[in-house]
Amino acid sequence: MLTGELRSKIDNVWNAFWAGGIANPIEVIEQITYLLFMRGLDEAHLLAERRATRTGEPMRRIFPEGKDGIGKDGGIPYEDMRWSRLKNRDPATMFAIVSEHVFPFLRNMAEEGTAHATHMKGARFTIPTPALLAKVVDLLADIPMEDRDTKGDLYEYMLGKIASAGQNGQFRTPRHIIALMVEMMAPNPKDVICDPACGTCGFLVAAGEYLRDNHPKLFHDKASRDHFNEEMFHGFDFDGTMLRIGSMNMTLHGVEDPDIRYKDSLSEEHAGDEGRYSLVLANPPFAGSLDYETTAKDLLAIVKTKKTELLFMALFLKLLKPGGRAAVIVPDGVLFGSSTAHKAIRKMLVEEHKLDGIVKLPSGVFRPYAGVSTAIVLFTKTNSGGTDQVWFYDCQADGFSLDDKRNALLASEKIGPKAALDGDGHVKNNLPDIAARWKQRGGEECGRPRTAQSFCVPKAEIAAAGYDLSINRYKEVVHQAEQHRPPLEIVAELRVLEEEIAAGLNELELML
Repeated sequence: MLTGELRSKIDNVWNAFWAGGIANPIEVIEQITYLLFMRGLDEAHLLAERRATRTGEPMRRIFPEGKDGIGKDGGIPYEDMRWSRLKNRDPATMFAIVSEHVFPFLRNMAEEGTAHATHMKGARFTIPTPALLAKVVDLLADIPMEDRDTKGDLYEYMLGKIASAGQNGQFRTPRHIIALMVEMMAPNPKDVICDPACGTCGFLVAAGEYLRDNHPKLFHDKASRDHFNEEMFHGFDFDGTMLRIGSMNMTLHGVEDPDIRYKDSLSEEHAGDEGRYSLVLANPPFAGSLDYETTAKDLLAIVKTKKTELLFMALFLKLLKPGGRAAVIVPDGVLFGSSTAHKAIRKMLVEEHKLDGIVKLPSGVFRPYAGVSTAIVLFTKTNSGGTDQVWFYDCQADGFSLDDKRNALLASEKIGPKAALDGDGHVKNNLPDIAARWKQRGGEECGRPRTAQSFCVPKAEIAAAGYDLSINRYKEVVHQAEQHRPPLEIVAELRVLEEEIAAGLNELELML
């Protein structure tokens, strides 16, 4: 958790960009990303130097020996591009080195074909003046980055500023909602995880952090450690900026070589990715519409529709291997829409696979940039049915106000699905209760009445309701019966009151 002092330092960096003429939050965080990456490369190089000195083995160099060959004089030594040297240069020299030498190095340093090489080809240096660069470098140099958790929290805090900026907020799902979905899915060390609309990679990062916290021994074994760093995490997006930011986010959280790549998930065929993943976590863009001509034919074979929210549901089923599971956010319309395609995708989930649960989210969760009602859909791909009971939860509070301000209603340690709550904490934050009841969905949850906040509905009843998955279709509301009192009882009370008033008036007359 970031301290107030660290937040203040990050705010100062952000404000420096705004004062320097860069107001686009995406551009700000992208430029900060490059500078943090430069600092991280220097720290990694220093670590490699120490390791080589200690072990006597040849050093694995990040900054090559010699010059970069740029310019008439053969360029500058790669060593001069290191953060530890750059930060002590005068502003004009620093600016020249970063713009003319460091950025070409960043674009070409990785092996051709790797995710890093692909994303960094489009890296642009847009800080306009030497003074702004020097100021930002000084501010970033003052922020401690040695601890992986601090790096991750710092980056998440900056990503939160994208959300607060309004129009770019669609790139980020609230961190506590992501944490809930990951907690419910409980990733294991053998999972292969995919987010086909990854944005800044929030779901993949959270899954990695869950594994670090709950399966620390996976890092003791080389095979499982390599799986974590190279084979476990996969993210697709068609926005180059998001890919760079997401890739850096994964790097800052300690994942060495994630598969974060360009892919228009709804338009491209999925050969090579079909049936590859054991866990899908996603909050895809919805309320869009595609032409049949531009939509991947293998998705249209699952459901004939132009609606992006339904096509993404088809995509999740296409990507998962049998036995694979998913937790995804959908607009409420997916749960009760009356079109043929809506009904078909819901029937498919219930009859051909195993629909595990629906968590209805409060309509303000994605404010201020979207007020649409949403739900988390949790299912397992089986290709052979398996739905018996579907678990429903009516989430009414997530720890924040549900207006455009989204102010925290509780202290930071009481936000999220793992918070220990007391008193009226549950009224303000339902997430720990959701995570706890989810684990009991095959047991005591089955016996809860329909008037409770969570309950189970048999498959047969859902089928009879036309596969409607909206919680209000099955929830029962208790109406307090009006109390009708006998008229004579009311008349008697009025007479007593009348006598008391008369007695009071008499006393008042005697006093006068």
